[in-house]
Amino acid sequence: MRVLGIDYGEVRTGFAISDELGITAQGLETLNTSGNDKLILKKIDEFLEIYQIETIVIGMPYSLNGSKSRRTEITELFVHKLKCKYNKIKIETIDERLTTVQAHKTMNFLNINKHKKKNIVDTISAVYILETYLERQKKL
Repeated sequence: MRVLGIDYGEVRTGFAISDELGITAQGLETLNTSGNDKLILKKIDEFLEIYQIETIVIGMPYSLNGSKSRRTEITELFVHKLKCKYNKIKIETIDERLTTVQAHKTMNFLNINKHKKKNIVDTISAVYILETYLERQKKL
């Protein structure tokens, strides 16, 4: 069974998937949504057809001091939609503070062209969200 990682955003949403053993994470894609959750749910439906997904983990965008923001509240509403639609799948959230910073550092290290960065930063962030979740599961 696999875990789907999601970096949910207002304009773009990144996706990552674990291997069957829940050891590694690989990026799938970044979807340009412009705030249309229906496009995201349709994409998740596609992933559910391809992969045996047991858990969906979504990054929660808390402020650096750990407080909730407008973005956190919007993400919580999306998580509620997921829980309603996919009630047979475990839905989890994880603190995603600084994942975008990590993603940008990775892209800079790899010398990725600045024009390509916006199309993959959310996928890389989804990988970091998923890796954080998988590491946490190993410790349980």
